[in-house]
Amino acid sequence: MILANEHTRLLVQGITGREGGFHAQKCMEYGTNLVAGVTPGRGGSLFMDSVPVFNTVEQAVRETEANATLIFVPAAFAADAMVEAIDAGLPLVICITEGVPVLDTAKVTHYKQGKASRLIGPNCPGLISPGAKCKMGIMPGQIHSTGKVGVVSRSGTLTYETVNQLTSRGIGQSTCVGIGGDPIIGSPFTEILQLFEDDPDTEAVVLIGEIGGSAEQEAAEFIRDHMTKPVAALIVGQTAPPGRRMGHAGAIITGNAGRAEDKMKALGDAGAFVIPNPTEIGATTERMLASIKA
Repeated sequence: MILANEHTRLLVQGITGREGGFHAQKCMEYGTNLVAGVTPGRGGSLFMDSVPVFNTVEQAVRETEANATLIFVPAAFAADAMVEAIDAGLPLVICITEGVPVLDTAKVTHYKQGKASRLIGPNCPGLISPGAKCKMGIMPGQIHSTGKVGVVSRSGTLTYETVNQLTSRGIGQSTCVGIGGDPIIGSPFTEILQLFEDDPDTEAVVLIGEIGGSAEQEAAEFIRDHMTKPVAALIVGQTAPPGRRMGHAGAIITGNAGRAEDKMKALGDAGAFVIPNPTEIGATTERMLASIKA
């Protein structure tokens, strides 16, 4: 498993809000060790009668030894929340918030260079390591099962579909990471693929990409040059017309590199098992795993 395990001590920024509170409770129910919440002005209160709420991330980290944060704050304040978490030295920062201005994210990703924090998101579903019973985000925990296949995806909904198909075929997951669908994100495919490559608990990877940008071509280069573990890859948006955004802010074809067919070709040429459409995720993964044993 990567990024999250039994040693994860989670805090939630925006824990007293409707979305933050709802998903913080779901994380606790899954088994995550939720140690703190942060809402300015609400310090000294308790969440669910047991989790202390602090006014600042720095205070929460100092008093609870939190080592990861989940951000549920309005888009206008998300950049400040990410910077506050980075300044507090948190190793893992996951921003769920949608609609964060691209310029804000660009500033945050620039700010975190050279610092200890890894940023996942924004506009992402978070991650789950089923074996550690650690859920950080909005993924439905009940569809996951423990196993050896890593999942990394730009799409939240297709992450759930992927996991559901894998679990229904008896294929468990090591860790599932939703990296987010915005044009600029904290951790691209290549960084997560490297973590899976280095992870002894992961034997193979399923990658879910989309139209728009060149992240999948960069992933293809990484797979070709650095991955020893097999990768199955799906690109969604194969029928999308050029120039029209489809779903995520980053899912817009603005050049040849952004087209589904170009991404699929690059991944296939790199040695990935190309998944032809979403209904074939489970079956293609089974074929990939069979190739390991052959």
